[in-house]
Amino acid sequence: MTHSGLPESIDQLDVRITRTLARIGVPVVRVALGIVFLWFGVLKFFPNLSPAEDLAARTIEALTVGTVQSNVSLPVLAAWESLIGIGLILNRWMRGVLFLLAVQMAGTFTPLVLFPSETWTVFPIAPTLEGQYIIKNLVLIGAAMVVGATVRGGRIVSEPAEVARYSASAGVAEGQTRPT
Repeated sequence: MTHSGLPESIDQLDVRITRTLARIGVPVVRVALGIVFLWFGVLKFFPNLSPAEDLAARTIEALTVGTVQSNVSLPVLAAWESLIGIGLILNRWMRGVLFLLAVQMAGTFTPLVLFPSETWTVFPIAPTLEGQYIIKNLVLIGAAMVVGATVRGGRIVSEPAEVARYSASAGVAEGQTRPT
């Protein structure tokens, strides 16, 4: 048995899998997040293709007190989401892209309050399909936070010993942090 409590052969496989996940996890999350944003954004360029189109347009109209109509808001939202997606996929302009994503995500939750009869069957415990569509954005926010944690060069490590080795080689004093 190893220190992990696994038989040696399984432990070696576990180490390889864990190291691979640590190496590719954030890029996979970033690209997947980008695909979702690009896909959903592009759909909004074409009338009646996005199931969120009507609710998004009415939300923006309500938030702007009627000053921004759907003929303006939907193409802007489509471009906004598409730009987020492209930036994530290409791994470019991350701080700006993640800022746009944060602003967009803040707006996506407002229908839960603005249109409760459409987003809840029983407030606040049983969302409608539209409400579920909105609430799943919590996962997108979490994914964006993981990606955001790497904009200064951070990374996921598979074992605590890697952090200790890096800190020692970089001359980081105990208690201080340094991008890993």
